[in-house]
Amino acid sequence: MLLGEYVHLNRLLSHSNGKYLGITVDHAMARGVLPGLEHIDSLIGQIVEGAPDALTMHKGIASYCYKKYAGSVPLVVKCTTFSPVHPDMDVKVCTVKEALSLGADAISVGAIVLGKHQPSQLETLSELSCDAHSVGLPVLAHIYPRGLENKADWTKPQNVKYAVRLGAELGVNIVKTMYTGDVDSFATVVESTPAKVAVAGGDAGLNSVAECLQLARDVIDAGGVGITFGRCIFQYENPTALIKALGKVIHEGYSVKDALDFLNEELSK
Repeated sequence: MLLGEYVHLNRLLSHSNGKYLGITVDHAMARGVLPGLEHIDSLIGQIVEGAPDALTMHKGIASYCYKKYAGSVPLVVKCTTFSPVHPDMDVKVCTVKEALSLGADAISVGAIVLGKHQPSQLETLSELSCDAHSVGLPVLAHIYPRGLENKADWTKPQNVKYAVRLGAELGVNIVKTMYTGDVDSFATVVESTPAKVAVAGGDAGLNSVAECLQLARDVIDAGGVGITFGRCIFQYENPTALIKALGKVIHEGYSVKDALDFLNEELSK
């Protein structure tokens, strides 16, 4: 690992416990302009105020909206995406050179595995990982077993283990994947790979703030490096306050009850 990679990883994992709270606003190409994403410039400002460990977005939004916040929160540039017309396949939309020119601290790459497009997904992930590591950039990969036809299989531990181990085999630094539904089974996922494992909060079927906080608590208790949230944040009434509350869980060991109490205090200000 090049020194630069250590430097960038230390920026992403800057807290003493080495855990990670990432926020993503990379949804528009993949899922459409969801409620909460319409006013992206002001949304980014609210997210930055909450001080997450990193913020993931596509290159164009970074160019348009991130300049005034440069250096405030580490930037992760998304280099691939799926879309409504190819929902089971990520394609490359940004090069490592472009990410570097934007000042990224890492790149983000998606890969949907255990389906018919897995060969091309692995090729893209491997290529971008190689390019990133050669210039000292860490790789965060969103690797999901969503190629399986039965959605119930997407969160089965053996399939999630395959996804995270695949990431490690290709040199990914942090693998973001599906949550298996409980602390014990997810702990076996974390133990199955030398890569750091995070959970995608948006794919966990959450219905409340309490559930968001509980998922964060469970992932940390299972030994995961952390969690990333998108919709839970930008569709909430006060993104800044919720990010701060999640940070209390992830970095300061707060219980869900204590984090809810903290959140309510922030909302009352």
